[in-house]
Amino acid sequence: MSNKVIKAEEAVALIEDGDTIVTASAGMSGAPDYIIKTLEDRFVSTGHPCGLTVFSGCGHGGPGHYADNRFAHKGFLKRAIGSHPMPAAELQQLIDRDEIEAYALPQGILNQLYRCSAAKQPGLLSKIGVGTYIDPRQEGGRLNRVSDAEIVRIMEIDGEEWLFYKSHPINAAIIRGTVADEDGNLTIEEEPLKLEILEIAMAAKAANGKVIAQVKHIVQNGALRAKDVVVPAEIVDAIVVCEDTESHHRQSDGTHYSPFKSGELRCPLSADGASAEALSLEDIVCRRAVSELYRGAVVNVGLGIGAGIGKVAEEENITDKVTFTIELGVIGGKPLQIPDFTLAVNATSYIAHPSMFDFYHGGNLDAAFLGAAEIDRDGNVNVSRFGGRSGGQGGFIDISQTAKKVVFCTSFTAKGFKCAVEDGKLNILNDGSIPKFVDKVDQITFNGKLSRESGQEVVICTERAVFRLVKDGVMLAEIAPGVDLERDIIGKMGFEPIISDDLKIMDPRIFIPGRMGCFD
Repeated sequence: MSNKVIKAEEAVALIEDGDTIVTASAGMSGAPDYIIKTLEDRFVSTGHPCGLTVFSGCGHGGPGHYADNRFAHKGFLKRAIGSHPMPAAELQQLIDRDEIEAYALPQGILNQLYRCSAAKQPGLLSKIGVGTYIDPRQEGGRLNRVSDAEIVRIMEIDGEEWLFYKSHPINAAIIRGTVADEDGNLTIEEEPLKLEILEIAMAAKAANGKVIAQVKHIVQNGALRAKDVVVPAEIVDAIVVCEDTESHHRQSDGTHYSPFKSGELRCPLSADGASAEALSLEDIVCRRAVSELYRGAVVNVGLGIGAGIGKVAEEENITDKVTFTIELGVIGGKPLQIPDFTLAVNATSYIAHPSMFDFYHGGNLDAAFLGAAEIDRDGNVNVSRFGGRSGGQGGFIDISQTAKKVVFCTSFTAKGFKCAVEDGKLNILNDGSIPKFVDKVDQITFNGKLSRESGQEVVICTERAVFRLVKDGVMLAEIAPGVDLERDIIGKMGFEPIISDDLKIMDPRIFIPGRMGCFD
């Protein structure tokens, strides 16, 4: 094989007007930002390539002008299809102004669709998304007014309703690894995730497209161990060496490189127990939510307040008694929070992004800890539309629809809420001005009715109350010590909940700083 190492400017010249391109990252994790920056520079200086369609399998953005934010130029894109554009704030602005077409798909579905494209299959049949805004009977995944394509439709098989997601040919895949040889064999030893780099590369090759890889290092042919190669040379067309890894080849938004976050080394975890500092709203919610865990549970932790579950589990010394997973493909260890969210330390294994969703869709997730922006009387949850802006949902639909138990972790109100914990009681100093429990959610990202019909266990944890989804709707099961039922809970809701006949006070240990003694 010939030497495939070329300059970034030569690589991006392989991309033509109107092409469909795909990258694989989560924030800056896995982002081939050096190549994308070079592509952006070419468009700014020449106006080409223009009219691109960009696929994003996760939230490709983060703080600053990186990753998918680089596509936020008028005329650069025609269409964006992803799962969660909101992390790319500049791209989100184009969507909000109706300057490009934009669609959201469930994160797992999108990543599994890459495999369909690689095998030249017409698409994917799934129950994921039924009854949500992805369903064509609602919004069909459209994120703005100019998006009129049908990317998902209803199909009936043997009397059952399914969603059919259509495959899309890929003209160029831009991927990232750590080391490549001159032929183009690629390894990922310093990368924090496996992601879907093999799947999107194979999808591009199936459509006679180009595969361009960004790496840190080049070695001679024969220097790489065959089992370390994640993407083989036969499907790589060009290799670009990143000239500034600290800026354009970061492990995450918060970390340039740490061997602990790539799984190369294990790091010691604290065994000092919970902090004795004053408890925050987030602390209270996570301390209550962690009681929904049990020994041996396989768990997912999502973005938002629930991301703090890993921290509480470490304080309680139970990290090794449950298995945390991250939808990007991490199994075991301690999940990290922003700015390293989607990563973990001391993981026991890493699998590909699409494979993790195979595992989730197959019903193997015992519990998921997810956020919530709005909850209504039917138990519907909205995490995808804020103030009229539709910004996608990542893997929320895949995970919430298939986990055996879903624990929504949220504040009771939003904007301006302040509280203090005094003498083991919750003192609400200033309530939020935006209610989260509403009569009807703005957009359905989780369908409460379908969940109730399936018998799924659903718990809603807030700082002042705990609710459970029951046959007839949302039931109040627990209240925090120090709050008034009528004034602080029912009076702040857009509907009247069912009140449990066995209404309890939340575990007092939650409101006392220090270790609670979970699993003791």
